[in-house]
Amino acid sequence: MQKEIICIVCPRGCHMNVQILDNAITVEGNACKRGREFAILEMTAPKRSLTTTVRTVYSHFPVLPVRTDTQLPKDLLLEAMKVIDDTIVDYMVKMHDVIIKDILGTGCNIIASCDLPRIPEERADI
Repeated sequence: MQKEIICIVCPRGCHMNVQILDNAITVEGNACKRGREFAILEMTAPKRSLTTTVRTVYSHFPVLPVRTDTQLPKDLLLEAMKVIDDTIVDYMVKMHDVIIKDILGTGCNIIASCDLPRIPEERADI
């Protein structure tokens, strides 16, 4: 199996040719060691960071931006989004507070990307 991928580790964006033959992986076109590591991971177990929003009960801030604190396996992104879509934050949070712990048993947490601003006790009906 052969594939051309573009490295996203640094701004250089190396175009790499990756080939898997008899369980041996060859990488050509990478300018650094990190590019080779990225190519191997991309071919064997691709992972991605996830950034999205989660609903809140507060009308002054109806959605809270969140992100993963580590990378998730790429094939679990849609399933993770289903869990996030079913989550509603009903308490005040600070940036980096854990919103969903160990999502899908991956060891990855969904964390707040900003503070939820405090406004008088107003709650939206959802």
